[in-house]
Parts: sequence; C-alpha cells; structure tokens
Amino acid sequence: MVNSSLRATVIAEWRGLSERKPRADRLQSTTDVVPKIMQRLGLRERLHETEVIEAWAKIVGDFIAAHSAPVALREGILYVRVLQPALHYELDQVSKIDILRKLKQRFGAKTIRDIRFRVG
Repeated sequence: MVNSSLRATVIAEWRGLSERKPRADRLQSTTDVVPKIMQRLGLRERLHETEVIEAWAKIVGDFIAAHSAPVALREGILYVRVLQPALHYELDQVSKIDILRKLKQRFGAKTIRDIRFRVG
C-alpha cells in the first residue's frame, strides 16, 4: 500500500504543482449557493414572473384573463396590459385590491407589492 504523502508527492511532480486541499470554511452546499447565484443574475424574479403569468387566468378568471395579460414583474410590481379602457378602469379602481390580495396570498408579499395596469 502506498502512503498518502508519497502519493501526493508523485501527483504534484506529475502535474507540476502541489495538490492543495480545499479549505473547509470555503465549502458550501449547492442549496446555499444556487439561490444566491439566481438572485445575483436576476433569475429568481424571472422565475416568479413566469409563475405569475401562468397563474394569471386562475387568479382573475377567464373573462379578465382573455382581455388582459401580465407582461412583466419588476422589483415587486406586476405590470399588466389591458385591452380596453373600460376594463382598465374596472381593474384599477375596483378589482385591484382583491387581485393584489390573491397574488400576495399565492406568491407572498415580497414577490408582488403592487399592480400597474396599462391600456395597450
């Protein structure tokens, strides 16, 4: 049996550099690292945006979903395109609080803080 120091010496000579052992304080699990990377790249918000867009019809109902569409989620604000001015008024002045409550219930208050409706 070859002892580990002799093995390390042979490998170091073969590679041309010494084999350094990773420092224990620098090792992190993927469950700790991946969310941080997603946050830095802005992917976490994109993931939430996709989930909100997919759930929009279930939250607002078929009629409103047929005449509106969420287009972006930026810094906790959901931007929704509405096809008609009358529906814009209805959503912005009457239904906004209820829709926002349902969205916060499903996705959390940190994910969605407000909704902005735009005709277009």
